[in-house]
Amino acid sequence: MEMSLDEFFQDFQQEIRIGGEADESSSNETFVRRVAEELEATGFVNEDIVYCHYRNPVKGLRIDAYSFDEEEGNLSLFIADYNNRPKLESLSLSEINLQFGRLVRFFRECAELRLKKDLEMTSPVYDFVELVENRISVIRKIRFFLLSERTLSERVKALDRDDVVCGISASWQVWDIYRLYQQDLSTGQREQLVIDFREMFGFAIPCLNVNLGTDSYQSYLAVMPGRILAGLYEKYDTRLLESNVRVFLQAKGKVNQGIRATILNEPEMFFAYNNGITATAREVFTERGENGLQIVKISDLQIVNGGQTTASLFHTGRKDKVQLENIFVQMKLSVIPEDQDERIVPNISRYANTQNKVNASDFFSNHPFSRRMEEMSRRIWAPAREAELRGSKWFFERTRGQYTEAQSKLAKKSELDRFRLENPKSQLFTKEKLAKYENVWDEEPRFVNAGSQKNFVKYAERISREWEKDSDGFNESYFRRAVARAIIFNQTENLVSKQEWYGGGYRANIVVYTIACLGKLIGDMGKVFPYEMIWKQQVMPASIIRILEICARYANDRIVNMPVRGKNVTEWCKQAQCWETMKAGLQELKRQLENTGLENILVSPEESARAEHDARTVQKMDNGIDAQTVVMKITGDEWARIRNELSLKRLITPKEDGILKIAAQIPRKIPNPRQSMDLLGLLERARTEGIKFQKSWKS
Repeated sequence: MEMSLDEFFQDFQQEIRIGGEADESSSNETFVRRVAEELEATGFVNEDIVYCHYRNPVKGLRIDAYSFDEEEGNLSLFIADYNNRPKLESLSLSEINLQFGRLVRFFRECAELRLKKDLEMTSPVYDFVELVENRISVIRKIRFFLLSERTLSERVKALDRDDVVCGISASWQVWDIYRLYQQDLSTGQREQLVIDFREMFGFAIPCLNVNLGTDSYQSYLAVMPGRILAGLYEKYDTRLLESNVRVFLQAKGKVNQGIRATILNEPEMFFAYNNGITATAREVFTERGENGLQIVKISDLQIVNGGQTTASLFHTGRKDKVQLENIFVQMKLSVIPEDQDERIVPNISRYANTQNKVNASDFFSNHPFSRRMEEMSRRIWAPAREAELRGSKWFFERTRGQYTEAQSKLAKKSELDRFRLENPKSQLFTKEKLAKYENVWDEEPRFVNAGSQKNFVKYAERISREWEKDSDGFNESYFRRAVARAIIFNQTENLVSKQEWYGGGYRANIVVYTIACLGKLIGDMGKVFPYEMIWKQQVMPASIIRILEICARYANDRIVNMPVRGKNVTEWCKQAQCWETMKAGLQELKRQLENTGLENILVSPEESARAEHDARTVQKMDNGIDAQTVVMKITGDEWARIRNELSLKRLITPKEDGILKIAAQIPRKIPNPRQSMDLLGLLERARTEGIKFQKSWKS
């Protein structure tokens, strides 16, 4: 049941009002953070957005948030048009220019060093002014964003604004409520890119249509000029890169030295030396030219392999002032139907990236861990909170848009109301949020402060290693603990906002170090936090809230009064030295917590281990039952054929042959759960060897 724009607007406003009341932050801040999540998740912004509201009505200055991607040299500035309007209103061009004018004047004041003397040193906006002062030489582009609760007037056809501000290239974007609505309706990872080569570069791209003898997808081979690839990257940044590749690049660094050396020293050999790029698209528009077929336009171009090639062309061309006229790159382009996107694209990305070591973490949406978390989140009911009549679920989004998509499939309003009651939006969490909830306890907190994408990479790599060692550890107990950690994280955000000492800045950093310090202290005591208690109550009891308030004050004092003078507070929180400073004073924190009853609520490692052992046992049983279900879908005759082909290839042991003999007698004989697990392994071996399966049962 697809909601209308007006319904989306009303729901959105209610969400902002509730969010602001819950943590006592301003509605303006809640609005900015809500839109920021969208921009970060869809790749429009690669670094976390920092809220830093400042306004000077006399001078006509204003800013609400910023983001700085030092590797790309992109500085993003945000101004909010939010007034909790009761109904949809139109946003005119004159109002857009008025808002952007305030943001530009603010930046000019910063760049010309006229603003710093008027600011409080401990404020986030002071940090921003220092960032501009110290980094202005590396800023290559300023991106101005207007975030509005209104809808863009139909009279606004284009923004006629300067493309240079303070000598720096500038771009302008308006994110109105309609654009947010369209993004919410989309079940994909991003807003689609539509690239018109003739409009952007003055010519189309020659290509060959590859006849594969299948109707499932189309493929093209093309030779892309290096300057066009670099130009696309300059305009769209990492939005060009399929999300797995984007995360990979952020983890490994942008410029490949081998690629750079070829660009600088042997540009004419680039085509011969480089492996080229692999890309996908939703739609490709071609036409016949004088010299044959050519690509005119591509809808939703995504580079799934060759991200380093693309980024290196851009960075080397810009930093080394190199002309890319003699550089050409081969491109394999596959047009993937929308209904096959989630299944096919990750596999293309995985197999195409075999030339470089790419961890399983780089393809985390389709990792078995993510699928198990998704399955448990749809099945497991959380207990009802006190005074509530029924329980609810915590909805894990394995891929972006699942929550909205699930609602769109419901035809009746009663079904939609029931879904929202059972799956409240406040209990929706993504992979990136899960990584934050988990890493703040299990990894160094500086990684969490480094930004959601970088933190996610650390989490995904760790989970991938642990899954390989023992997948049974990721069971219902793990899921309940993850939800408990989500509750702790979210409520700590709320309680920090309510503290008298809170100055309105660095909340994200304070929250991270608050929980990390408590976790470290509990570990040093040889105890375990009572996650099951939080799960059962679905809220934090007053005793734990008091403990976290003390930890939050401790974290805040050490963040604001950092020992390294003149350092940006946000950057300081990303440093290993910050965490070392926090840990150095934990004995003092322990003394502050002496009369809170902390030790009485903690759990012994033995008790925790017993509960974990029970959960692993249940998970092993579940794995076996799931395997048995799959095995029983295959007929005995089909198992006999698989056994025969594997035997001919000499790919099975005598023990495996015995298990296959049992499977070949289905339904007279039924393999047990343990045998079924082995049969799934044999099934995968058969797939790898190219043995064909009946379409009636294969997944």
